[in-house]
Amino acid sequence: ISKILKSNTSLLAYHSIKNDKYNYPKFQYISQGKTSKEHIKNIKKVLESNGKWIQLRLKNIEDKEFYSTAKKVKMLCQKHKAIFIINDNISIAKKINADGVHLGKEDISPKEARKILGQNKIIGGTANTFKDIKNLEKQKVNYIGLGPYQFTSTKKKLSPILGIKGYQNILQQMKQQNIILPVYAIGGIQLKDISPLQKTNIYGIAISGLLTNHNNKKEMIDKINKYLIDG
Repeated sequence: ISKILKSNTSLLAYHSIKNDKYNYPKFQYISQGKTSKEHIKNIKKVLESNGKWIQLRLKNIEDKEFYSTAKKVKMLCQKHKAIFIINDNISIAKKINADGVHLGKEDISPKEARKILGQNKIIGGTANTFKDIKNLEKQKVNYIGLGPYQFTSTKKKLSPILGIKGYQNILQQMKQQNIILPVYAIGGIQLKDISPLQKTNIYGIAISGLLTNHNNKKEMIDKINKYLIDG
């Protein structure tokens, strides 16, 4: 049974845990692409390469196209038994019954999102400071995306860069105040950054360009998983 729970091959495993109520995959892929078709293409390749958590991040797009894209991505994620969450868009997430949403600091509050989506959905929130994390904990998020680790062109409004010391300080404060939540490092993360980040006791990482820009996604995911397992 323990092997099954650790395998990430079944959504059942995501709701069983070692020492708390979480057992999520150790990395998320945040989708990229100049068009919806490119997002779908990149997501498909990641899933075929054993990616197990997809965050669809579409910006400046009409709801009709967003809905159509999200439905296609949901089908792909179901086929590959992967978690599927949507960045920001609560209404689309509810319409297609996605696994959850990720909310930025300027989006609807996690508390309100929970009312709309229900108790069984995954709700993640973005944090840049320990104060942000305390606020998100009060609103009962399921995980936190903490960053940015370093400069990234993915986001236009970039919060102050944390670096390794930033993660060390914030995670230490979480430990001191007994805040137990999965924290994913995010923001320009490269392969060489994974081991140093793991030493801060981060739960996992969220990546985008590292996978999007790599021709052999299976090779890269294998390397990422090896770093996450072996350090």
